[in-house]
Amino acid sequence: MRSIILLLPVLVATISVAQQKQRLTDGWEFVRGDLGGVWEAVRPHKPGSPETLPIWEAVTLPHSYNAVDAVAPDVNYYQGPAWYRTTLAINNPYPDGRILLHFEGAGQKTEVYIHTEKVAEHVGGYDEWTVDITEAVGDLNEVQLSIRSDNSRDLELIPSDLSDFNVYGGLYRYLNLVYVPRLSVDKLFATATVDTKGREGHLTLSASFHNPDNIGEADVSVELFGPDGKRIASQQQRVAPAGGTLALDGLIVKHPLLWSPASPSLYTLRLTLVSGGDTAIHTERIGFRHFEFAEKGPFYLNGERLLLRGTHRHEDHAGVGPAMTEEMIWQEMHMMKDMGVNFIRLGHYQQSRIVLEACDSLGILVWEEIPWCRGGLGGEVYKAQARRMLTNMIEQHYNHPSVIIWGLGNENDWPGDFEEFDKQKIRAFMKELNDLSHQLDPSRKTAIRRCDFCKDIVDVYSPSIWAGWYRGVYTDYKTASETEFEKVDHFLHVEWGGDSHARRHSENPDNGLSAVMNSTTADERAGDASLFGGPARVSKDGDWSESYIVNLIDWHLKEQETMPWLTGTAYWPFKDFSTPIRPENPVPYVNQKGVVERNFNKKESYYVFQSYWTEKPMAHIYGHSWPIRWGKAGEEKMVKVYSNGTEAELFVNGVSHGVRKRNSQDFPAAGLRWMVQFKEGQNTLEVVAKKDGIIVKDSITQVYQTAAWGKPASVRLEALETNADTVTLQATLLDEHGIQCLDAVDYIHFSAIGDGELLADLGTSDGARTVQAYNGRAIIRVKRTAADGEKLVVAAKSPGLSTAMLDLSDPNVFYH
Repeated sequence: MRSIILLLPVLVATISVAQQKQRLTDGWEFVRGDLGGVWEAVRPHKPGSPETLPIWEAVTLPHSYNAVDAVAPDVNYYQGPAWYRTTLAINNPYPDGRILLHFEGAGQKTEVYIHTEKVAEHVGGYDEWTVDITEAVGDLNEVQLSIRSDNSRDLELIPSDLSDFNVYGGLYRYLNLVYVPRLSVDKLFATATVDTKGREGHLTLSASFHNPDNIGEADVSVELFGPDGKRIASQQQRVAPAGGTLALDGLIVKHPLLWSPASPSLYTLRLTLVSGGDTAIHTERIGFRHFEFAEKGPFYLNGERLLLRGTHRHEDHAGVGPAMTEEMIWQEMHMMKDMGVNFIRLGHYQQSRIVLEACDSLGILVWEEIPWCRGGLGGEVYKAQARRMLTNMIEQHYNHPSVIIWGLGNENDWPGDFEEFDKQKIRAFMKELNDLSHQLDPSRKTAIRRCDFCKDIVDVYSPSIWAGWYRGVYTDYKTASETEFEKVDHFLHVEWGGDSHARRHSENPDNGLSAVMNSTTADERAGDASLFGGPARVSKDGDWSESYIVNLIDWHLKEQETMPWLTGTAYWPFKDFSTPIRPENPVPYVNQKGVVERNFNKKESYYVFQSYWTEKPMAHIYGHSWPIRWGKAGEEKMVKVYSNGTEAELFVNGVSHGVRKRNSQDFPAAGLRWMVQFKEGQNTLEVVAKKDGIIVKDSITQVYQTAAWGKPASVRLEALETNADTVTLQATLLDEHGIQCLDAVDYIHFSAIGDGELLADLGTSDGARTVQAYNGRAIIRVKRTAADGEKLVVAAKSPGLSTAMLDLSDPNVFYH
């Protein structure tokens, strides 16, 4: 109830699974913009009459109305109201049962109507909430459901619009229709504790109930099933399910299987609630684990040191924005685990329950936080939302064994939303949130990132250390970390790395670092993220190549192996994501620090992490997206291989260049590097690596260009391949002699006219209508929309050069 302006009975935390739950994905209509009132969504009308307006668009859920414009160049993404509507067929199997709408997340302010009756409002884009619509439905077996979503700018709303991510609008997580008996479970809290040796596990239970009819008594049975599905403990009791949270009898488990990243053992807790002739069933998955942040020391899980090897996640994906399906989410989480991740910070808001379920199942420890991010501190409405969202996050994700930290804020030292920026008031509110978190959940730690004047309040603190990107050079990393480590009792470094424009590579990526001053702190300061002004720094003056960022990551990872006091780190982020404050980036409006692009395409840096963090044998030659290398004839060029094997042998054009032994402290590429003389034209590279008696191979083909080039003089547009109705095109920048300008970074703008459409506004290197060239080229795809007699012309324009055009209806178009 704390997160809803209550108009009908509303539940805040996770509702009972019960036996009847339906995802409402199909049959929706949508309009971006406001209505004169809800009547316009439900009024009867005849085809062609004025009452049909505005025009509604058919959509499926989850859905965000910023899926495209968040990364569209040269426009502000839409922030305002929108409406969704559908017709609900009602078929409640429980006599006198309740009918609930369970929202897994909707942004950012939501109003819910049954026909013309407003039944609930919710403020907050990331926590779950449930509305009881039983009375509004009455005896009807079909009702009209209308929902108003609004992500308008609001200074008294968190997160701030100064944040480095989009404040999305829409029904971008799943919405469920749920039927439950008259009495059902509202919340079930399961506190699973175990000693460091794992000798005995204790399960403390409490529950609250959804009981609008004030039923006086009920029978509760609790069963615990082991990871193998066998029942290992149970208890029964009679309860009075009145208001408030009710303590239940606990359970003891001898020698439980412990949950860890290496072995994420999960138990199933099933609560059966019986009242009269009705039965409600609620299940939770739990795990037994013991963790500790040692004072001035590392992190321990189940009594053993564990180096937290982490990353970050935003809810954001090419073509859908935050409206990722369950399949997309699981694919992303599996990719993280396959990279070797055992820890994740969910930035910067409560995320989908599916993410937490994946972390539990895959063995990924979690720092989850509320969206108090930048801008300062607002008034009572602002603070009430922060309290609400912290409470909801903790209550709704309480039972996940993966969660070890509740985050209270991010970059709260960043002013801008209010005339007043009072550090003491921010400290006071941070203390209030810290106390609230410990009151709701004494078993977990609190943390914040980058707010030095609040670092003494929380249990765990992360300073800002961006060695080699926003400040200093990457070789400053260890010294900067040691300096910050000494300032707090519990140090955990989250957010490090740098941007890389996918497919952009460099023969000399560290050129220019001599202009960047070394730093003992390597902190990010005001203005450092800007591409204009200020001191020399890699983020502004570097080449944004994949070649540079793999070196930065490689150095950090090798150093982390020599820091026995380190709790761990979290690279920022796993995947590129959209942001309204970076319109000048190579892919406009995209933060490009990910190791994969917004569409899951892996960058080269993904494999650097794999080579340090994984056990499954792997080998990867750097340069899979680097088709042309360049230099003088006979010049030696470095070939790097990222592998976790003990040794590797490189073959160039079938000739062995020797075996190298892997040594993580031999930078770069842990010693798996060779100096090679390429021949002019095509070269084939193959590596054969060994680990634990297993042989793994990788190979690539690269062209070596010795011809020098001048400045871009023309654009060539050509078709590379066709796949069904999709054509892949490449624009290339050429000098006056027709030689590809391999260092050109000019913007290229694509457009199309006729029977087809660009697959653009995806926020990727090969899915942006405006994009900086990578090594003098840029790729786009176009989808044909007519089978016969089509007319389709694509154009590529670069500033100061003549536009190149390609008529795809011409049968003589050349395909490579």
